[in-house]
Amino acid sequence: MAEQRIDEATGTATVGHEWDGIEELNTPLPRWWVLTFYASILFSIAYVVVYPAIPLLSKGTEGLWGWTSRGQLAAEKTAGDAIHAKVRAELANVPIEELQSKPELMAAAVAGGKAAFRVNCVQCHGALGAGSKGYPNLNDDDWLWGGDLKAIETTLIHGIRSPDDSATRMSLMPNFGKDGILTSAQVSDVANHVLSLSGKAGATGSGAALFAANCATCHGADGKGLRQFGAPNLSDAIWLYGGKKSDVVASINVAHAGAMPAWGKRLDPVTIKMLAAYVHSLGGGEKFAPAPAPAQPAAAAAAGAPQGQTR
Repeated sequence: MAEQRIDEATGTATVGHEWDGIEELNTPLPRWWVLTFYASILFSIAYVVVYPAIPLLSKGTEGLWGWTSRGQLAAEKTAGDAIHAKVRAELANVPIEELQSKPELMAAAVAGGKAAFRVNCVQCHGALGAGSKGYPNLNDDDWLWGGDLKAIETTLIHGIRSPDDSATRMSLMPNFGKDGILTSAQVSDVANHVLSLSGKAGATGSGAALFAANCATCHGADGKGLRQFGAPNLSDAIWLYGGKKSDVVASINVAHAGAMPAWGKRLDPVTIKMLAAYVHSLGGGEKFAPAPAPAQPAAAAAAGAPQGQTR
């Protein structure tokens, strides 16, 4: 056994070891450290007794209080589901035309719609609904089929040119260039007239005449669009497929005919109602307005609207 001695400088005993003349003092541990150590032991024992802590063959110890994190999660989920079920029941019973008169329910619908939008709509319209070329921006007030809650809900339920829904939003613009309805020069003149409606080109007599003969039926004589045909406003400088002349010429030559699924076949009515509320809340939502007069069959057949916009 190593020989201990008292260090003369500190008066403390050494542990008896010596390395190249260096000796270690047998200094006791600080009192605070010792107390903390014993307190940690007591806390650990109490934790094992009170909470589930020791894994066994079939299951772990349950603890004195029977609490588990999984049990707490299940309880919170049950409570959350009960709240959601109550809100969904209220939404199911409220006509969408009355939703804005119930601010709390409208706020709940917007929150639910935002979650559903992230799952089903961001792939085309973007996380914030700003869209991109060929995919409408849902933040502005340029609506092809109407921007009030009911119109948006209808669009969501039946989709745009959705092949599996007979009531889908449908409009067909001819391929004026591809099908030989207009010559290249005439297409160019019409494109110039379309651009002139938003001040991006000078008006021409030939372009105006061609527009009146081929396009005004759906877009209106002033080019401001007709919602009963889903024909876009050509005078607001909002372009779904680009506002350059080459873009407009391309749209006149070959209609884009964009499509959106009929969400009524994929989502439940309450989720669609919440989606409509969220889209309406993005910034361009409109108040309810009297329904437009029914479209005349002859006018609908004589389509002239650039297609591809889904609202």
